[in-house]
Amino acid sequence: MPKSDQGVSLDRYMLIPRTAIFVRRGEQYLLLKGAETKRLWAGKYNCLGGHVEQGEDALAAARRELLEETGLSVDLWLCGTVIVDTGENPGVCLFVFMGDCETGEPDLSGEGLAEWISLDQLEALPVVEDLPVLLGRIHSLKRGEPAFAARSCYDRAGKLVVYFS
Repeated sequence: MPKSDQGVSLDRYMLIPRTAIFVRRGEQYLLLKGAETKRLWAGKYNCLGGHVEQGEDALAAARRELLEETGLSVDLWLCGTVIVDTGENPGVCLFVFMGDCETGEPDLSGEGLAEWISLDQLEALPVVEDLPVLLGRIHSLKRGEPAFAARSCYDRAGKLVVYFS
């Protein structure tokens, strides 16, 4: 459909596309401890990922981000989407990807230190607040299973809530 038929209007909800990448090796996940110089989540663990740039699709962006942040190339698959309701325009559409990596170690990155972390270590580490929720949802997923759909927002008390469809 041409742009004129897309129904784009400033009064509709708009979303910024981003990727969240979970690379696993057995029971461990490759997580990024944010560099102390980062504006957001400095010193906290998060998944890999970033923005989808204009002209990219979500998978191409995930592959690029993974390579930039770790030097690794992994066969990724879409395991879910999360609409992040920021309470105003724009919101975020998070494309969640998973991949298995049996060999290789991550390169150093200006984004932070990529480390293999087991789920039982997670409780003792400073993490971004949606990381345990997403890892809990995807940990048992296998390639070929249907992707999940979710929406996240903050309740009136300021607590993160994630609704899975």
